[in-house]
Amino acid sequence: MMNKIICGNALTELKKIENDSIDLVITSPPYWEQRKYIKDKECPSELGTEKLMIDYESKLGAIFGECVRVCKPTGNIVFNLGDKYVQGCLQLIPYRFAIRAIDYNEVMLVNDITWVKTNPTPRQYKKRLISSTEPFFHFAKTKNYYYNPDVYLKDEKNRPRKKITSKKGKKYKELIEKSNLTDLETTKARVGLLMAFTELEEGKITDFRMKIRGIHKEAFGGQSGGRNSQIRNNGFTIIKMFGNKLKRDVIENSVANTKNIDHPAVFPLKVIIEMVKLLSKENSIVLDPFCGSGQVCLASKSLNRNYLGIDLNKKYCELAQERIDELSKIESKI
Repeated sequence: MMNKIICGNALTELKKIENDSIDLVITSPPYWEQRKYIKDKECPSELGTEKLMIDYESKLGAIFGECVRVCKPTGNIVFNLGDKYVQGCLQLIPYRFAIRAIDYNEVMLVNDITWVKTNPTPRQYKKRLISSTEPFFHFAKTKNYYYNPDVYLKDEKNRPRKKITSKKGKKYKELIEKSNLTDLETTKARVGLLMAFTELEEGKITDFRMKIRGIHKEAFGGQSGGRNSQIRNNGFTIIKMFGNKLKRDVIENSVANTKNIDHPAVFPLKVIIEMVKLLSKENSIVLDPFCGSGQVCLASKSLNRNYLGIDLNKKYCELAQERIDELSKIESKI
């Protein structure tokens, strides 16, 4: 079951999909009490129309559980949710969902990726700031999840190479002599410094930093345990920089222009493309259980992935299919 747009209830249709068969689930479920997408009649199964937030959380949790079931052990799951104010109080709905997701399912939360909206809706609130961010929660079932950071935000420029200066080497050499390292550690530190400076001159690295025991403080936190161990055991560590742009958990992008798309809440295409490139291989299967206008399916097809979209609204299913058909026509001419 690939390369289809299915019109139906997300939970019902997800239950028809085989275990461990999807490489990437990426979706933005309807936010609670924000919009009603089925306007022609009452639809109790429509997510987001619940009277109580706890009922919304329960239904969304059940859908997420099915997404976990269908996702491969090497797969990834990305959920984007918006928040809501109730009587002036922010409800933290996305974070309630994320906590519930890891409490009720065998998944780990890898990243809370923040989408920074460069063109948020202009508001004139007198007692609060404009909301201009939304989280994209990246979950994985196992530590063997597919991940390709080299292609993530690849179009952004790398850092310029720093000008080589002898002052840097002289400074670290003086610090080595001032330290309380043993004679053997001092010799190793001098050699390490010389090798790092040589790599800098040859253009193999763009910069480096040296940390010396007794001179510099150890890095705080478990993630720097390797460097701390080197300082304790060898007396020093050298951190090399290669000029690559840091892969941060932030994406800056404008809100999608819906002028030519008959849907009130369209996924930002750039964000979706980056998520698909980062978390899936070519020819893998990408699922969006709330596909709406088909933005995820469209991005997946354009990146040589297989897609599967589900939506409750027949009109949106038709819109998504029309957009995919149009892309197919364009691709056939290339």
